[in-house]
Amino acid sequence: MTNQELREHWARALRAASGAATDADPYPYADNLLSRWAEPQRRYHTTQHLAAVLDRVDLLEDHAADPALVRLAAWFHDAVYRPDRSENEERSAALAERALTEAGLPEAAVTEVARLVRLTTGHDPAGGDTNGETLCDADLAILASPPEAYAAYTKAVREEYAFVPDEAFREGRAAVLRQLLALPRLFRTPHGAAHWESPARDNLTTELDLLASD
Repeated sequence: MTNQELREHWARALRAASGAATDADPYPYADNLLSRWAEPQRRYHTTQHLAAVLDRVDLLEDHAADPALVRLAAWFHDAVYRPDRSENEERSAALAERALTEAGLPEAAVTEVARLVRLTTGHDPAGGDTNGETLCDADLAILASPPEAYAAYTKAVREEYAFVPDEAFREGRAAVLRQLLALPRLFRTPHGAAHWESPARDNLTTELDLLASD
């Protein structure tokens, strides 16, 4: 998506989530978020990643109880992103709470979007949490990419952590991979389970083996 297409996507999602509850101009919020997603420290967590997650939410939307709130959560889920900090999801959720309250969304909707953003810390939604399952599957779908695309993803992640020495990065990245592989299921939606689970586990296992051999 182009930035203008993303702006229109945001406007539709905000209107769908709020109904008649807000007459706020959606575009300043979109522009603020897009500027965040374009910050110079990002290599993987960019507007390209945002657009990919939104596309996957579109693919999975029939699974979600409230697709509009899932789309808003996708916009905010990495809106605050500093590779040298550990509280990015919490700060992103707090940003969502402030911005969406200001935009006039009902309190219950704001609470749900913030909950979904926080859920991306561990990508382990509870059974039956269809909104959470949709967002987490959309965010993790990159793990099921073909080998060349997966290699580009891992390269971009390494570039975001360029300030971390190689050995420390290998240890930290391996811990993340083991945490993901330890999940009973990486993907909870029917589409994700059928199409993404097996290739994602193959990619994660291969990357872990490569890290161990370096």
